Amino acid sequence: ADLHNKSYGKHNEKLLAAIKSSNPDLILCAGDLITSRSGKSMEHAKELVRAISAEYPFYYANGNHEYRIYREPQTYGKMGASYRAFLKGNHVRILENGSVLLPEYGIRITGLDLPREYYQKLDRTKLESKTISRMVGHADRNDFQVLLAHNPVFFDAYAGWGADLTLCGHFHGGTIRIPGVGGVMTPQYQFFLPWCAGRFDADGKTMIVSRGLGTHSINVRLNDRPELVCVTLRGKQ
Repeated sequence: ADLHNKSYGKHNEKLLAAIKSSNPDLILCAGDLITSRSGKSMEHAKELVRAISAEYPFYYANGNHEYRIYREPQTYGKMGASYRAFLKGNHVRILENGSVLLPEYGIRITGLDLPREYYQKLDRTKLESKTISRMVGHADRNDFQVLLAHNPVFFDAYAGWGADLTLCGHFHGGTIRIPGVGGVMTPQYQFFLPWCAGRFDADGKTMIVSRGLGTHSINVRLNDRPELVCVTLRGKQ
């Protein structure tokens, strides 16, 4: 999550090496590989996508930055249409309130595309499980249900909807991390929120929040190393 068009080495070679070393079966993106700024280059993100999608199945859910460029052409011009065409041309499966069933793994992956009102800095809309059902349909009760949901603040709603595992980003680890305390500030100016990074469990449901790989606007990370998350799923013993 949250590359924000950053490059680790020439052509993102260091990040690609880290991905390959984990020998993944699937690549799951929880959003914001790019930054929604009119005229801003997306080339580093495209280089990464092009290289990964040539070797692995790639499933991509939108973050708030993708949401903007796709739905606000009056602001971002052809940026969204160009990026969407690029992803499709590289066989990336875009999950915009959509799902894909992978019977060989016994999992279903759903991408939740949250509108802008769920990212407001102050008067943010509350998300309920029934709203998720209206947006993406009901959770899979037979297979292992994975939900790609960029904003981790709604864990209760994700779990209530039926996500066995929710993968998120967005908070950039809290920007500044204090040992024993956690992240200091989210992009929505929430302070000392527990869900800035890490694994969280409740009633048999799990949410993993990546610290993300890049930054934007506030280009600061203090005691908050960028993070590539590797998840291993094992069947019940």
